[in-house]
Amino acid sequence: MLTASYVFYGWWDWRFLSLIAFSTLVDFFLGIYISKTKERKRFLYLMASICVNLGLLCIFKYFNFFIESFMVLGEMIGYNPGFTTLNIILPVGISFYTFQTMSYSIDIYRNEIEPTNNFVAFATFVAFFPQLVAGPIERASNLVPQLLKKRQWSHEKFRDGFFQIVIGFFRKVVVADSIGAFIDGTYNNPDLHNSTSILMAVTLYSFQIYFDFSGYSDIAIGTAKLLGFEFKPNFNLPYFSSSITEFWRRWHISLSSWLRDYLYIHLGGNRKGLVKQYRNLFITMFLGGLWHGSSWNFVIWGALHGILLAVEKRFKLIPKKYSFLNSIFVFVVVTFIWIFFRSLSFADTSIIIRKLFSLVDYGQLYIGNISIFGTVIYGLFLALVFDAFLFVKNIRLEGYGSSLKVRWYISIVTFTIVNIILFYSDTNNFIYFQF
Repeated sequence: MLTASYVFYGWWDWRFLSLIAFSTLVDFFLGIYISKTKERKRFLYLMASICVNLGLLCIFKYFNFFIESFMVLGEMIGYNPGFTTLNIILPVGISFYTFQTMSYSIDIYRNEIEPTNNFVAFATFVAFFPQLVAGPIERASNLVPQLLKKRQWSHEKFRDGFFQIVIGFFRKVVVADSIGAFIDGTYNNPDLHNSTSILMAVTLYSFQIYFDFSGYSDIAIGTAKLLGFEFKPNFNLPYFSSSITEFWRRWHISLSSWLRDYLYIHLGGNRKGLVKQYRNLFITMFLGGLWHGSSWNFVIWGALHGILLAVEKRFKLIPKKYSFLNSIFVFVVVTFIWIFFRSLSFADTSIIIRKLFSLVDYGQLYIGNISIFGTVIYGLFLALVFDAFLFVKNIRLEGYGSSLKVRWYISIVTFTIVNIILFYSDTNNFIYFQF
């Protein structure tokens, strides 16, 4: 599996295999040193692990961003620092595997896990191909023990994994990719579209990113299950949330729980008074936005979520029971904030928001709008009905269906639809590949 994972990653660009191998070596040995030394040296080894991982991220993902931001700030005050940016390629999956290796060192420092002496198992944990390039972010406490024990063929796991892969492809290809072309065209040239098109694109993007990323997560989790591994779920019907707080318990669970356990709690969580709790929420989401990409749009997106989380805590706006009206409100708010996440620039963001609130040309439906809706409504309707069914029954996708006939019927029909669409259309890269 380690060889397969390295071949898989090296197929994109073999040169970056040295990067993931370096990160693996550093954290493997530092993990052992942390567990065997006394308090002061343990802390120094932990800092070395964190600095190496964050250093790799800063160099490859944020170096140019910080330099460009500093130059813009300098120009605003009449100072030209004369810095130059570097021609750096962002390694695929670096945000995910650096978080995995860093959490491994932190867990050892906290005495929550013991380091493994099996280098191959640890290297496989870092580079495991189903979730290497876009998550979910797996914890060593969950995956490493599974790598160390003998696995046996399980008909149930293979059946469940295949079912989840097929559903993931349906979500990705039938739903997300079908609406992606319209959304890309609108967001890439917002000044050429009227308010109706903007509203449609903004609304549909909420569904595109959800079905795209949850579809990838289903494929990754299902693929791991075929090989006998159990991943933690990464999505749990987030658009049925009654609050922003609940939304982040259901959306990209592996990242939100990582930020909670290794950043929010470390900052003090809710243990040092309300004001500091609000501060910690804001900092966590601010940095969570920055994690997604080297753009101030991502930072603003994260900061807005941080503000909303603090407001909910301050005014106790988190309902104890499910509320349909609250879910509608959360969906509208989250959809609006997605504008900052998807827009290519501040200029585009301002155009989209201005047109969104313009009442001049609403109601002007173009023929292209209607045709777009016609191509996606079937798949989107089926996907939403399926998610609603899972929500009402209070079950997760991987636990769905006790009837083998029902599973195979859905799988065969979905598999057929996906293959037809794959044959007649182009597919887009998974959105989270860029992070």
